Amino acid sequence: MQLRDVRPDDVDAYVRMRCDPVMMADLGGPLPREGMEEKVRRDVRNAAAGTQWIKMIVLDEARPEASAGTVTLWSHTEDGERMSEIGWMVLPEFQGRGVGKQAVRALLDLAGADGRWGVVHAFPATANAPSNGMCRSLGFRLLEERDVTFADRILRTNHWAVDPRP
Repeated sequence: MQLRDVRPDDVDAYVRMRCDPVMMADLGGPLPREGMEEKVRRDVRNAAAGTQWIKMIVLDEARPEASAGTVTLWSHTEDGERMSEIGWMVLPEFQGRGVGKQAVRALLDLAGADGRWGVVHAFPATANAPSNGMCRSLGFRLLEERDVTFADRILRTNHWAVDPRP
C-alpha cells in the first residue's frame, strides 16, 4: 500500500466515494455529483500547497491511478484553537481488509515525524462501528460524543484524539 497526493484525474474516485448512498450513509447521505470537479481541483491545490495532506490509497503500485479510497489530514480553527483532524473513506470492495487502518496509521506516522500537526482528532459517526474500532485500535482516546457539521449537515459523532509524535 502507498499513499499519493490527490490528482486532477481522481474525480471518478471522489464521485464513487462521496456521491454513493452506501459510502455516505454515516455522513448524512450522498453529496450531489455536481461540484466534484471543483472539489478535486481545490483538494489538488491544497495538497500541492501542503496546507492539507489529501492522500489517495493505492494498493497496486503498477496502477497508481486506481485508488481504494482516501485519507486526509487538515487543520481548522475551533473555538479559537487550532485543531488537526483526520478523515478517511475506503471503497466498499476494499473494506474489512485492513486497508483503511493501514492508511490511517501511515498518515499518522508521517504526521508524527513532521511534527507540525500536534494532536490529531477524528470524528466518526457514533453508528460507524468499523471507524470507531479503527480509532480504538490505533491508540486514539475517546474524548466525548458530540455533534459536528459536515457538508452543511449535523452529524452525531464520537470525538477521538491521538498524539502521533514519538
